[in-house]
Amino acid sequence: MQDHAYRSRQLVLPLAAIFVAIILAVGTLFGSSGAANAQQTTASSDRIWQNLKGDVFGDRAILVDTGVVRVEAPKRAQDAAIVPVDIYIDPAKVPDGIKSVTLIIDVNPAPVAATFQIGKDAGVTHLSTRVRVNDYSYLRAIAETQGGELHMAQTFVKASGGCSAPAVKNQDEAIATMGQMKLRQFPPQETMTKAQELQLMIRHPNNSGLQRNPLTQYFIPAHFVQKLSISQADRPILSMEGGISISEDPNFRFDFTAHGTGDIQVEAIDTDGKVFRNQWPLEATGL
Repeated sequence: MQDHAYRSRQLVLPLAAIFVAIILAVGTLFGSSGAANAQQTTASSDRIWQNLKGDVFGDRAILVDTGVVRVEAPKRAQDAAIVPVDIYIDPAKVPDGIKSVTLIIDVNPAPVAATFQIGKDAGVTHLSTRVRVNDYSYLRAIAETQGGELHMAQTFVKASGGCSAPAVKNQDEAIATMGQMKLRQFPPQETMTKAQELQLMIRHPNNSGLQRNPLTQYFIPAHFVQKLSISQADRPILSMEGGISISEDPNFRFDFTAHGTGDIQVEAIDTDGKVFRNQWPLEATGL
């Protein structure tokens, strides 16, 4: 499919090609004004999106602000390298369920931050993660229903320099702990839902390819978690195809409907082909 092919190309582009791609996408913005260093506005971010969306979704109609999906992020981020993003799905508005959610950051060098596939009957209504934001930009969540409709929500975030911000950890330490995982489990809320909530944390540098080695000043090659799958007893809950915009030490929190007492299983694969796996028993509070 066209959108999957585009995302795959975006995820593995070398550094030089990334810059070429973004220049082609937004060249009309700066060609006459010479304001290449100016911060983006809602208007310029939206122009980037208009040039981009056909490459990702083709000529498919995208319904806006229908209430099916909602995205939240700080209006002004404290740290552009770890901007929290929350995506909410309203199951009452989607009788047939949501198949996937694509998170896009208009102005980032690789705008498709991640695509999340949601398991059938997984009951996911909330997903949060942390992303890098390179300049003032709309963050967009585009949800695809099982029937193929696309629904979009957006929010504008003021942040800059997130993709090239220095790594928080020492690179040697990051490599030594790479692939370690931690899973937090939260009991169902005794209010409107019986959903279980999980938080998965993965140790990984998730280098963007735009960061520099502080000693040599050479660019650190892009190296990030590209694929992630989370299941319960082999029943898919959530999977991700991610890119350079997901922050260092990827962190995902989400709700789901537990089925039985099967273990939670996680597999992550990075761009070097390294595979990391772990599993945990589902705690009794989640049943």
